[in-house]
Amino acid sequence: MSTSPTAAIRSAPECTFVRVSALPGRPETARQAASRAARAGELVPVRRGLYYRGKMTRYGMTPPRIEEVVREVLGSRGVGPTGYSAARAWGVTTQVPAKYEVATLHPSSPIVNVKQVHRSNLARIDLNELEIALLELLRDPDIYVEAGWSNLVERVRQASEAGEVRLAAMAAAVPGERNVSIRTNFQRLSTDLA
Repeated sequence: MSTSPTAAIRSAPECTFVRVSALPGRPETARQAASRAARAGELVPVRRGLYYRGKMTRYGMTPPRIEEVVREVLGSRGVGPTGYSAARAWGVTTQVPAKYEVATLHPSSPIVNVKQVHRSNLARIDLNELEIALLELLRDPDIYVEAGWSNLVERVRQASEAGEVRLAAMAAAVPGERNVSIRTNFQRLSTDLA
């Protein structure tokens, strides 16, 4: 006996995304079930064909964090925050960007409240989110790092020791960066960390 789209939606775990294309049944039936669930407050619409099943509170269903939407839509390979979003990921600014800023290798259709920036360095595909955020910070650390260069160096040292960033992987990707500041500042960072 197959599961209905409505039953599949209701059995989806909290804090997960629900893709209409992954629901059982005919596509039209699945779309209608997801639409009804959203109107009933059981799902939060994210974009066409994508919904989120958050936690139910007295105020309604919790929406996904913007970072979660970005990961779900764009994936995690070669994608990471840029600008003040990168600075926030590293904890080196108190600024809050009006939109979440993300650097990606492949342009995507627009995402609400997200500013996408296309980067062409394919070597970034093997870097994690925090490593990409660091490359983006190195474009102009004087603007994004409020407490100064030494604070960024110390944060990178801690992240490297904790295994959160791989400096060797970053060193392999840096030569492919078109931005001269990234290459220069990565060399400076490597020297200061040594």
